[in-house]
Amino acid sequence: MPDFSGLPLVIEPADLLGRLEAPELILVDLTSQGRYSAGHIPGACFVDPKRTQLGQPPAPGLLPSMPQLQALFGELGHRSNATYVVYDDEGGGWAGRFIWLLDVIGHHRYHYLDGGLLAWEAEGMALSTDVPTPTGGPVPLTLHDEPTATREYLQSRLGAADLAIWDARNPLEYSGEKVLAAKGGHIPGAVNFEWTAGMDPKRNLRIRRDMPQILANLGITPDKEIVTHCQTHHRSGFTYLVAKALGYPRVKGYAGSWGEWGNHPDTPVVMPASRKA
Repeated sequence: MPDFSGLPLVIEPADLLGRLEAPELILVDLTSQGRYSAGHIPGACFVDPKRTQLGQPPAPGLLPSMPQLQALFGELGHRSNATYVVYDDEGGGWAGRFIWLLDVIGHHRYHYLDGGLLAWEAEGMALSTDVPTPTGGPVPLTLHDEPTATREYLQSRLGAADLAIWDARNPLEYSGEKVLAAKGGHIPGAVNFEWTAGMDPKRNLRIRRDMPQILANLGITPDKEIVTHCQTHHRSGFTYLVAKALGYPRVKGYAGSWGEWGNHPDTPVVMPASRKA
């Protein structure tokens, strides 16, 4: 039985197919309950994507509580020698956020199935409706600060030459024409590249092959610390994943995202001239 050693972070359906019975594998499905019930990759455990977020306003994208995380990973059978493979059916937003969660708990043995369930189905691979039994009760976890940018941290870094802020929202949110918080606009210095623009629709929403050049043109380069966000750190789960997959050494997810930044009274924003007081 082949193991996962030597594989890149982003793998193909064929890479996974021959490893579905690997004893170290924890396969995580982040689609939806309905989609999972209709058919999923054999052996996959369903995780409701909302369980990866705190879910409380004004910043629902913040990290879940420790008891919530301990319960979630206990159900999955988390262990130090596990290798996670994660997928969704939307191009990598929720799967990327789950990879961020794995980084937060200090577990770095993981892979993303490029194209997720769409790619698996497109290659004619079998689906299952069998539901694995939850493994056990809560497990002890240690949380690490490095993968996360807090609001305070990001404010302290604004204007730094070695910082690149990647805003994964749509252009209207970025410009402030569409307002989803008390304030509209964007974080000073942030660069906008919408998450879905990084997916290749002709290849079942796999990550675009030209992402390195796209990011270089935007000034989002490996020599900088990358902080990525959206509204709730769901869409920016994908952009976090992309930066990690490309080997960027310093990547952080801003979990509070615009839900926090746009509702905080002391955060600076850039907005259209027509909206300025």
